[in-house]
Amino acid sequence: MNITFEQLRQIKHQLPSGSVRKIAHELHIDEQTVRNYFGANKYERKEFIGRHIESGPDGGIVHLEDTRILDMANKIIRDSQLSQLIKN
Repeated sequence: MNITFEQLRQIKHQLPSGSVRKIAHELHIDEQTVRNYFGANKYERKEFIGRHIESGPDGGIVHLEDTRILDMANKIIRDSQLSQLIKN
């Protein structure tokens, strides 16, 4: 899957507090791996995050080999938005 770096960062910024931990726990990966997937660059254990960035507009194009983290993030955002609608 291809997505702009800016779009990926926007998704990260929409995540409710604690989402990185939740994604990491459910996928049995380090929290830092999830952060790196969304654009951080702190590699402690040389973990593979399945993304490649090519230069271009909006921060470049990010090729995601594995979309499980992105899929979970989008689900968390949808669930959070639905919860907010129900509250209101």
